Amino acid sequence: MAQEFVIKSNDIENKINQLLPSQGGFQAGVDFSASTMVVPIVDLTETAEGSNVRIDLQTALSFNDVTSHAVSNTTTTIINTTGYFRVFGCVNAGASDAFIFQLSDGVSTKDIAVYSNPSTGSQITPVDFIVFLGAGDSLIAVSQASLARFQGCTKQIADINGALTTPS
Repeated sequence: MAQEFVIKSNDIENKINQLLPSQGGFQAGVDFSASTMVVPIVDLTETAEGSNVRIDLQTALSFNDVTSHAVSNTTTTIINTTGYFRVFGCVNAGASDAFIFQLSDGVSTKDIAVYSNPSTGSQITPVDFIVFLGAGDSLIAVSQASLARFQGCTKQIADINGALTTPS
C-alpha cells in the first residue's frame, strides 16, 4: 500500500515553475505531494519548456546567431551580454607573442586562457570553450602584438537562467 507525503520546499516549487511554465507553476492552496508507490517516469521536460528541439540541435550554429571576430594587436570586448556563450576559432601566436582571453566584472579582470608561443615562427592553436557572463561581466580578447591573432566566433547557447537558445 502506497503512502502519501506532502512536500513543502521553495526550491522544488521554483524548479517546477521554471520547468513547467505552461502549467503556471504552483497555485495558492495547492500542495506538492509524493508517494512511496513506484511509478514509471516519462520525461516531458522539453515539451513543458516549450521546445521540441533536441539539446544538440539547439546549440547548432546559424547565420543569425553567430558573431565573428578578428582581433589583432588590440584589446577588444567581444561579449558583454548576459548568458552562456561558446567561443571557438583559432589563435595564432608569433614568436614570443601572447593572446589572452579575460573575464571582467567592470572593475577587475581575470585571465581565463593564455595562448603564447615561446618558439620561433608561428603557432596556431584551436580555441573552443564556454563562458558564463552575469550582469556587468564581459569577455575581453587581448592581443599583445600584431602576430597574436584570434579569428573565430561567439554564439550564445543559453540565457542567464540556463534556458537554451534555439538557432534562428
